[in-house]
Formats: sequence, C-alpha cells, structure tokens
Amino acid sequence: MRIFFTGGSGKAGHHVAPYLASQGHQVTNADLTPLRHPGVADLRVDLTDAGQVYSAMAGTPTGADLDAPEPAATSGSAYDAVVHFAAIPSMLIAPDATTFATNILSHYNVLEAATRLGVRKVVFASSETTYGVCFAQGERKPLYVPVDEEHPVVPEDSYAISKVAGEVVARSFHARTGADVYGLRINNVIEPHEYAEKFPAFLADASLRRRNIFAYIDTRDLGQMTLRALQTDGLGFQVFNVANADTSVAASTQELIDTFYDGVEVRREMGPHETFYSIDKARELLGYEPQHSWRDVLDDPRAEG
Repeated sequence: MRIFFTGGSGKAGHHVAPYLASQGHQVTNADLTPLRHPGVADLRVDLTDAGQVYSAMAGTPTGADLDAPEPAATSGSAYDAVVHFAAIPSMLIAPDATTFATNILSHYNVLEAATRLGVRKVVFASSETTYGVCFAQGERKPLYVPVDEEHPVVPEDSYAISKVAGEVVARSFHARTGADVYGLRINNVIEPHEYAEKFPAFLADASLRRRNIFAYIDTRDLGQMTLRALQTDGLGFQVFNVANADTSVAASTQELIDTFYDGVEVRREMGPHETFYSIDKARELLGYEPQHSWRDVLDDPRAEG
C-alpha cells in the first residue's frame, strides 16, 4: 500500500512507520519534524491547516519514482490508506484549549481530506484515556474488568476529550462515505529499551500502574496491530483496545483485584496475569496476537525458583 502516515516522528510513530515500510509498503511521514529514516519519506505538513493536508494527500507521494512509466495520479488521492497518529500526545504538554483544538482540528482535516479524495481505509490513534481512568483528577476505577470497548467513555481532561470527540468524528465520516475507519485505543506505549529502565519500579510497586489499568503496549506489537487493521477490510467504523496480553506488574490478577478493584465487577474468569485492558475484540476481528512481554527481558520477581 501507499500509506499517508501522520505523526511518524512521535514515540509510537517512529517505530510503527518504519515497521510498515519493512513489510513492503510505501510510507510517507506527514509531520512537522522529519523522521529521517531511510525507508520512510518525510513531508512537512501542518495538519491544522486544511489546505496543506488536502494538498499533501492529493499530491505525488514523497519518494515516488518520477521516472516510472505510469504517470502520477492527477485526481483523487495518491495514497491507498491513511494512518493518523499525530497529536499533542498527553495532557500537561500544552494549555488545555490548545491540546483539544490542535488534536480535533488535525483529526477532522485528515478524515475530511482522506474521504473526499477517495481513500477507503483510515486507521487512527485513539487512547486508553477515553475511559476516564488515566488522567482523572483523583482515583477513578473502571465500572468492570476486563475493560472492553463497550465500557463507557467519560473523560475529564482535554486530551482524552479530544480523543472521544475524534471517535465521533470518525464514525460520522464512515457514515457519510462508507469508508473503513478504525480507531485504536492505544494503551501506554512502551519502547523495548524502557523495560529495563522503567519496569523494575513497576514490579516493586504495582500502584504506579493503576492509572494505566495495569496494562501496556509494546511498540512492536502496536506495529503488528496497525498492519492487521490496514489488512482487514469491511468492518466499517470500529474501535479496538490495543495492549499486550499480560499486565505490566508482578502481582497476579487476583492480587490486583483484591488490592485495587474491591467492589468492581469482574465479568469473566481471567488468567493469572491477563491484561485488564481487554484485547478480545482485536483478536477476534483482526487476528491480533501480541508477541512481546516485559517477561522476555526481566526476571519476574514473583516467579518460583
């Protein structure tokens, strides 16, 4: 595919965009900051400017072979799919109003340009924060565990509100055009080097992971999830939780329930270290199956022997 990838220079994007390129796809990184990866073309685009977004998506893909025998497309999009990861990635980075305005305007511009230009597949980054636990002021517990995509979304902060609004926008563009638009409710993104740097503290004190529902997503598995979403057609508008299969702490599932989720409904039997951030839907509809774990890198301090 020819993929228009926004935010390829961010924490998640700078792993996922090269991964898609490594799978044989032609990837253009639309970002204010270049990625400078040999397999990914860079294109400087201000996504809050609708004209720039439309022009970038309609134009000749950066890195295209201008000597190819077939001429460049003169109508419609030059791309087969859009992956939209660009955003102010958290609260407390910019003023609240700026975070919301930047994220939702960029999101709208990307969806409008893509669908008007005839792109039939858009995969966008939503967030774990939509459930209202991560950035809540004070402690918030989920209504039930494991948390699936049917759990209510009641965010309090500007970042999470922008992500919930973005899902509404995405559903509307699907309704208008019939394009497949899939939102990835991405959990806390972890790069492989961060296991050794951050996880010893998490293993010693599980409370450090309460706001992330004790879950995480390895960037390599996020790449797999994104690719599977691109390869799966015909699902219309969907949102998917994205996490690894296990929790990010040493405590068992039952210990976490007893300590942190007293009184919270447990809707089904769970494995001894199963993620509370349900990935059943992604497994069923996309064939997603995480391949990585902190346990591949660090010794589990609770393991016998």
